[in-house]
Amino acid sequence: MSFLEEIQRRRTFGIISHPDAGKTTLTEKLLLFGGAIQEAGAVKNNKIKKGATSDFMEIERQRGISVATSVLAFIYKDKKINILDTPGHKDFAEDTFRTLTAVDSVIVVIDVAKGVEEQTEKLVEVCRMRKIPIIVFINKLDREGKDAFDLLDEVEQKLGLTVTPLSFPIGMGYDFKGIYNLWEKKINLFTNENKTTVSDGVEFTDIDSEELEEIIGETSAETLREELEMVDGVYPKFDQEAYLNGDLQPVFFGSALNNFGVKELLDCFIDIAPTPQPKMSDTRLIDSKEEKLTGFVFKIHANMDPKHRDRLAFIKIVSGTFKRNQPYLHVRNNKKVKFSSPNTFFAEKKEIVDISYPGDIVGLHDTGNFKIGDTLTEGENLNFKGIPSFSPEHFRYVNNADPLKAKQLYKGLDQLMDEGVAQLFTLELNGRRVIGTVGALQYEVIQYRLEHEYGAKCTYENLPMHKVCWVEPSENNEEFKEFKRVKQRYLAKDKRGQLVFLADSAFTIQMTQDKYPSVKLHFTSEYE
Repeated sequence: MSFLEEIQRRRTFGIISHPDAGKTTLTEKLLLFGGAIQEAGAVKNNKIKKGATSDFMEIERQRGISVATSVLAFIYKDKKINILDTPGHKDFAEDTFRTLTAVDSVIVVIDVAKGVEEQTEKLVEVCRMRKIPIIVFINKLDREGKDAFDLLDEVEQKLGLTVTPLSFPIGMGYDFKGIYNLWEKKINLFTNENKTTVSDGVEFTDIDSEELEEIIGETSAETLREELEMVDGVYPKFDQEAYLNGDLQPVFFGSALNNFGVKELLDCFIDIAPTPQPKMSDTRLIDSKEEKLTGFVFKIHANMDPKHRDRLAFIKIVSGTFKRNQPYLHVRNNKKVKFSSPNTFFAEKKEIVDISYPGDIVGLHDTGNFKIGDTLTEGENLNFKGIPSFSPEHFRYVNNADPLKAKQLYKGLDQLMDEGVAQLFTLELNGRRVIGTVGALQYEVIQYRLEHEYGAKCTYENLPMHKVCWVEPSENNEEFKEFKRVKQRYLAKDKRGQLVFLADSAFTIQMTQDKYPSVKLHFTSEYE
């Protein structure tokens, strides 16, 4: 297969939602339909101690939530599909934001009963800003929930999307009989009482035919015809170009737990979703069809296999081909590096791969050379933008609880911070370490992972701070010196050695900016 054909057959997308909307279950079922797994992980069934395929960290199995983005790849109808399953919990939003830099499109999962939730709004806003094509999947139709049209209105209003349904439910909750697939003009029904088996789909080019009554009953047939007429009158026709430009969002209905509507979603997705897209670097736009390799690290994961203490850098290939044992330029370190065992992923299962193409996610064994945002090229000096660190909202001093394990603690902290789990600041005044996180749950994850992966224990002390601001050095030298002298107690360095100012309130930030106008304060690290 030629290089261009390989690019055309790739689809790389992320799945995002509020916690508990069924995102991980949907990921499992996509793998199931893709033939990548033989049996779903029985996410809801505690009798089977399996956990979902994509939740492979021990703490995720215990808490029942995803705390790290996992990468899964499979082939479906000769298309190579790369799924990035992201954490839904708001405390891990930063991992999700970074993952959105590595995807070409997104599926947003919405719970039929809860509708659009706050976390979904934030994530969709990021997708809209970046013009990422979005498909909406309304999940859990076998439960009592909101009316289909009310949900579509809510998605349009709260998320600011322009939707067009490509499938429509026949009944809801207890009356849920199946789905009319507008994309393929088919009806899919449950074929047994306990609503776990799905029919193959009966083709229906004319929904006015009497055959419809025979299949779903008179009342349901009448309701479906009325609803489809409304859909036709109210919503725009599907236009692939508008979808790819981020101006139109197709909607599918289904129940991932019961395998319902998932195959329809997958079949349509591989037809309409974008192939690997160009990406902006700090020097120029990189086209995926260029023959020279470019790629960037969007995630680092230590101890995927605790027995081996391995650490993997996840790289999204933007252009060219990534070949095993070939030397590439690590732009930040200005060094040539080569990799003897690059991996592709299937959750925690890894396979060594000889060649990867644009759109693929490759895992590289890392001894501490990589940081999030690092770029690999064939010699060109460029960096990809848009992978910032956000200003944390929770701050705690970190103390060593076992003096004999100081080395393990600092190594563990160092590696976890490289992963982007949280941010570490070292106070200028006394060298004390402060961990800043976007959400409080991350402190538990850090403590748990330090103990179980590095054999180190830590305790925390609260530090009542409002925000951290990255300080852009002032051209007015005297004013900058004065700022550093007066604010000495609140100054620290981040992991990259950049100066930061820990502010205890929004008022303090305002006052500081008024007093030292030439000193600029930023809420993300990527201000240059």
